Order: sequence, then C-alpha cells, then structure tokens
Amino acid sequence: MIRMPAVAGRFYPANPAELTDTLRSFIQQVPNPTKAVGIVVPHAGYMYSGHVAGSVYSRIEMPARTIVLCPNHTGYGPELSIMRSGTWETPLGRLDVDEALCDALIAANTFFEDDVLAHRFEHALEVQLPFIQHLRASEARFAPITVGTGSWKRLEEMGIAIGEVVNRLGSGILIIASSDMNHYETDAATRIKDRKAIDEILAMNPRGLFEVVKKENISMCGYGPAVAMLTAAKILGASKAQLAKYATSAEVSGDYDRVVGYAGIIVD
Repeated sequence: MIRMPAVAGRFYPANPAELTDTLRSFIQQVPNPTKAVGIVVPHAGYMYSGHVAGSVYSRIEMPARTIVLCPNHTGYGPELSIMRSGTWETPLGRLDVDEALCDALIAANTFFEDDVLAHRFEHALEVQLPFIQHLRASEARFAPITVGTGSWKRLEEMGIAIGEVVNRLGSGILIIASSDMNHYETDAATRIKDRKAIDEILAMNPRGLFEVVKKENISMCGYGPAVAMLTAAKILGASKAQLAKYATSAEVSGDYDRVVGYAGIIVD
C-alpha cells in the first residue's frame, strides 16, 4: 500500500523544489553532530514550527532507521497503531516502512496493532518525513506509530518494548517523538506551562512529564510519544537531554492571545 500525502500544500510545500529550499533554510550544518537516542520535535505547519524542528535535525546524526511516534489527532484506529508495511509518499518521493522493525515491535507489545486507518489522515507523523528524506534520501526506513492512549501503564509498557527492541537490534535507530506543546492560551501562560513540561524532559523523567502534564493541564498533544521515547531512551543508556530551541506561534502570527508552543529537544 502507498500512503499518499494528507497535508502537503497545507502544512508544508507540495512543490518538491520549494520544499527542498524550505528544508535547506531550516537545516544548518553544525560541527560534531550528536548521535541522539531520541528527539522531541514539533509538527505544526512549517511556517510556524519548521525552524524549531530544523534546529534539532541540524544537530543530530540522522540514521537510516527511525521509529516515529506521534499523537492520534483523528481518533481513527486502535490506541497503538503501527502501519507495519507499505510506502509513504511525500513531494520528495517515497519512503519505505521498515517491516522488520515493525514486526519486532508488534511482537514485543501485544497492544501494538497493525493498522492503516489511524495513519491515513494524520499530519503529526507525515510532517517529519521530508526532514528525514532530506537528510537520508532513499536510505531511510521508518516504523510509523500513532499513540491514542493516555494511560501511564500503556505508555510505559510501550516505551519499555521500544527500548528492548532497539537494544536487541543494535544502535542506529532514532526514536522521534512528534509533539507540539501547550495550545491556545496566551503566550505568557503557554511559556510558563511549557517550561514545566520541558524541565521534566530535560531531567529525563518520563513519569514526571506525565504527571506535570496532567496536574498543570498542559495541552501537550504528544506527551504520550515523549513519555514513551524517554522511557525507551533510559533503557538504551541515554543520560541527558538538551533544549535545542523553543518558540511559540506568536513569533510568526503576531497573535499573543492564542498561541501554540514548540520545543525541540535532543536526548543522548
């Protein structure tokens, strides 16, 4: 099956040359890039958050294999959905699903389900693919996972399964957690709330992230992917995290009353 683009021309340019130029404007060459275990990157339209995602992708060594975790915004499909085979198309070409990696994940956690529906219209994963393609071209393969559960137990179990699978398959698999931060409050309130969530990620504390999001009513849509990524990263020996960039939509829109926060974080 070929999964066709759902948000090309809306969240990012549909024209290949324009998309490539846009990605080049976001991704800069830096000395001594980090061999990251996991990252947190935003998934809004590129005009709002592409520079934050690009700050992360600029600073890491992009491996050929990735696991991309994203929230389920559409409500379709099962709680933990893996599209275990097929190809995804973007304006830059086609990207193959890593079937061996998906099969290993499904075998490691019985709550992972082979599913297409949850992925068909989901933007949060799709917007990461052009970055991956730009950096690794046709070499890239990925395991696409949508996360539609808010259960700590399920998120922890998923993170443990991911960590065990990556550990068994060897290094060189990056875990990407696609998430925007707080939504539709003032810029000042959003920055305060986001800092609380970011501090838990920087402390490598998945349980702390889960609890502060719930306690402080932080509308971080991808906290589940971030919790799972951090859980897996700790199993894989990651010991620190760094904030590459933070911004809000107000910096582009000029609207400081209803903003969305964006954080780019590298875990290694």
